[in-house]
Amino acid sequence: MKRRILRLLDRAGLIGPAFRAYERLVSLRPGRPASVEGPALPPRRLMVRVAGTADAEWFLRSGRAAYDAIAAHVPLDSLESVLDFGCGCGRVTRYWSDFEGAVSGSDVNTKAIEWCRDNLGFASFERNTLAPPLDFDAETFDLVYALSVFTHLTADLQVAWRDEMLRVLRPGGLLLLTTHGRSYIPRLDEDERAQFERGELVVRWGDVPGTNLCSAYHPELYLHDTFAQGFTFLELEPEGARGNPTQDLVLLRKSG
Repeated sequence: MKRRILRLLDRAGLIGPAFRAYERLVSLRPGRPASVEGPALPPRRLMVRVAGTADAEWFLRSGRAAYDAIAAHVPLDSLESVLDFGCGCGRVTRYWSDFEGAVSGSDVNTKAIEWCRDNLGFASFERNTLAPPLDFDAETFDLVYALSVFTHLTADLQVAWRDEMLRVLRPGGLLLLTTHGRSYIPRLDEDERAQFERGELVVRWGDVPGTNLCSAYHPELYLHDTFAQGFTFLELEPEGARGNPTQDLVLLRKSG
């Protein structure tokens, strides 16, 4: 029933406005109080856009879990510069405050970037558009991480942003991302499952890329054969994205 309603809205050209209205409604739901250490909490509507919920406790706990997952796969003391690509309102960025190197964030949402600039003074933030480029020089970063970002992009944008990650990473730099992998197969219909099993990227609601409604599903074969071009494939940990439970964690190294 839910899929049918979404398809009707899509045909009417209302899918984007309807989804934004849904996010506003979610942001108005009563939430549980949370004990906040460090920077203040963002406005509830910004949290909804990042995490799909205005639950402050989940926002803080999942952000810390995501940071811990990065630290478990990347030697942080070897890094001089880090980019949180798709940083939103700093769900994960806030946990880099003690990092001795340079921390940057980039996101498509203007209000989220403004909030980060006002509240996360240890890092620098730039707004990006839905398509590249980023407002950073080539070979700037030792690590770029993109948590639940490529999960919401179309096939063309996947490749375009992959190439942009190659541009801003230094030789030998690391790209860490999370994806919808095999654990998400039950969400797919019969045709989509066949597509996934053939190793093809599956994208739903590609008319609204960059939103939580647009969903991309990444078979491991696609990641190896298509997405990882220009990189050395280091690791895929099924459901390893602790801050985005059930998403896979993928780690690549820029060649050269």
